[in-house]
Amino acid sequence: MLAHGLLTSVLKEALQQSYGITATDSEIVLQKTRKEFEGDFTLVTFPFIKAAKQSPEQVGDTLGKFLIAHNPSITKFNVVKGFLNISISNNFWLEFFSDAQSENYGFKKEGSSGKTIMVEYSSPNTNKPLHLGHIRNIILGYSVANILKSQGHNVLKVNLVNDRGIHICKSMLAWQKFGNGETPNSSGIKGDHLVGKYYVEFDKHYKKEIAELISQGKTKEDAEKQAPLILEAQQMLQKWEAGDKEVKSLWQTMNGWVYDGFAITYSVLGVDFNKTYYESDTYLLGKALVQEGLDKKVFYKKENGSVAIDLSADGLDEKVVLRSDGTSVYITQDIGTAIERFKEFPQLNQLIYTVGNEQEYHFKVLFLILQKLGYTWAKECYHLSYGMVELPDGKMKSREGTVVDADELLGEMFSTAEQTTKELGKVEGFNEEELKHLYKTIGSGALKYFMLKVDAKKKMLFDPKESIDFNGNTGPFIQYTYARIQSVLNKAGDVKATIDPKVELNELERELIKLFYEFPSVLEESSKTYNPSHIANYVYELTKTFSRFYHDCSILKEENETIKQLRLALAKQCGQIIKNGMNLLGIEVPNRM
Repeated sequence: MLAHGLLTSVLKEALQQSYGITATDSEIVLQKTRKEFEGDFTLVTFPFIKAAKQSPEQVGDTLGKFLIAHNPSITKFNVVKGFLNISISNNFWLEFFSDAQSENYGFKKEGSSGKTIMVEYSSPNTNKPLHLGHIRNIILGYSVANILKSQGHNVLKVNLVNDRGIHICKSMLAWQKFGNGETPNSSGIKGDHLVGKYYVEFDKHYKKEIAELISQGKTKEDAEKQAPLILEAQQMLQKWEAGDKEVKSLWQTMNGWVYDGFAITYSVLGVDFNKTYYESDTYLLGKALVQEGLDKKVFYKKENGSVAIDLSADGLDEKVVLRSDGTSVYITQDIGTAIERFKEFPQLNQLIYTVGNEQEYHFKVLFLILQKLGYTWAKECYHLSYGMVELPDGKMKSREGTVVDADELLGEMFSTAEQTTKELGKVEGFNEEELKHLYKTIGSGALKYFMLKVDAKKKMLFDPKESIDFNGNTGPFIQYTYARIQSVLNKAGDVKATIDPKVELNELERELIKLFYEFPSVLEESSKTYNPSHIANYVYELTKTFSRFYHDCSILKEENETIKQLRLALAKQCGQIIKNGMNLLGIEVPNRM
């Protein structure tokens, strides 16, 4: 950033000339000046006091005087307990603002980094609908992909669907036995919900069989293994793996219902993918690599015939990569899929997996095995980990009583948005179709913002009612402020981009421009840390500041035309940055509310 670069350069010169200290850019830490002190940027002087052989206050005073003498953009300074607070000139901020008025301010040209990044998110099973955990996963992965793209990276958004295995066969078998030919069309039930219904149905009958066997004297462990339903499901899986036409046909039909259901949920959430992978296509990929690992002596064969790797020297455990019966385990499939992706996309520089924090150990093992197999790109694989989402007790439990269904949650969000909007009297001038879209925009925006404003690594409590408050750190508050800005701009007509260089900024005008100045560095930090919460909280801070500006500074009624044009330009750029920031979070901002 210009001011940081300008200050860093002059401060390095000041340290060299005043004390003979050769400082690096990373040693000169500039922060925003705290609101209770005068200044725009603050330098911590403590790292230099030993070499300077002076007190923190003396170092601050010496550096401050040098800055004033050597750069006209620096107007004054003050020192508080070793913190050098530096004030930047009115002209500097006006010049910066004149240059920053752009629709794509803060964004880098797509592809300019020369880096291609794949972001995997969603990763559902085809035996049940998407749930609350998937929503956090999808919202997080999609937002991180947007943020990476804003920084000039080529981004591939991918989904890996778990469409095979015993859990899929459970739904299929239950539908065969208890479904009576029911389909999404005949029942009016969304496809993924219908298949999920039969997964629950399997569990219900399976538990009855277990109880029956226990009553006949079997142990719980034996009953779970010997129940007729589980044995039939295992037989069905074996038939699937053998390519049985009847089983494969049913599998394709029921999975098709699920994909149609998922597509509706993804559409409502406003997310998409460049490519979808299916585990039915990838589950054998890793088996061939086991021999490669044995040849390289990375893996070893155990006495029982299974193949494993010992990672104890790296602080991890032994990991089996091939069972004694020759079947692959989950991590073997992941090894093969990762290698296949880098073969498929030779330009790929990084692979990011959006998966809950309960899988942290799995990904440590995966990345380490890939490194030991000699794949240098494995160091560029990253696990984007996130914590669980919880809801207040008794709210929106699904029909099964254990999982919060994604579609139910979204429906509840839209209903709450409608109720709140009507209570606040914000529905005048909209037709029925516009209102329906508005409620969806507010409801989904509230959900996404509430989830993304929290650091993904933290476990979070999601309260739907709290998220749709039109005041405070919420999506609707930001959306409403954006709509208010558009209302002002519509009434004003054309806004002049040219700013009078002689106009004197008041405190709030200056504060807005300083926040504009921060936007590119916020984007950069979010991109480097894969953390959308930086953007969410920045946009909230900008929105709060604009609300104070709107309240305290007349815009349309300002009599001085120069000041009026400045304030209109500030409002326009503020709206643009709010829109861009929210779009990166996957949130739409309405032009009127």
